Amino acid sequence: MKRIALFISMFLLLTTFANAQFKLHVGLKGGLNFAGIDGHSKVTQDYGRRAGFHFGAFASLKIWKVAIQPEVVFSRQGQSFSYNTQQNYSTKLDYINVPIMIKVYLVGGFNLQAGPQFGFLVSAKGDVINSSGPAVSTNQDIKNFVNATDLSLGFGFGWDLPRGVNIGARYNLGLSDINKNTGQPTLTKVTSMGNVEAGNQVLQISIGYRLLKIGK
Repeated sequence: MKRIALFISMFLLLTTFANAQFKLHVGLKGGLNFAGIDGHSKVTQDYGRRAGFHFGAFASLKIWKVAIQPEVVFSRQGQSFSYNTQQNYSTKLDYINVPIMIKVYLVGGFNLQAGPQFGFLVSAKGDVINSSGPAVSTNQDIKNFVNATDLSLGFGFGWDLPRGVNIGARYNLGLSDINKNTGQPTLTKVTSMGNVEAGNQVLQISIGYRLLKIGK
């Protein structure tokens, strides 16, 4: 009897999934970044956000009102800062990010989204502060100062428009320390992060276009 009940339950479950409205969307996306780094040290007087960009691809599998959307995105991040009242210094960090977003659809294509993002450092350039002259060395390779991976939490909203277009806004909050020199004693050369814990913080405004659609 238990086996019959189990068989019926499995049959009903498979039937339900078979009749569910599966939608698979594959497309491209891109947009603007407004990036900063949390955990400011005392080596500079002022910190600010740095404008950048992102672009990449996404795949979205939607079942009923919920979708899972993995992406692969190139993202230009970092921050701007001043030193000795001089402006226009910057830390430039390029990542390949892999967000895996859970999207909950409300009404009319509008959705809320959240999920983890895994980042892999591609390039790190920046202006380095020296304790012995010159005071600032510009456009240096700073990979030795920055950890190779990054973990963030992304959350935001999106809107699926007609003709395969979608728009969205997302905030990526860094959960891991990207500074290799955290807790180190005073060094001869430091980046704008100094020797304190630092995390990426990025606001993204995106537009996407669906290239492929499978399902109802």
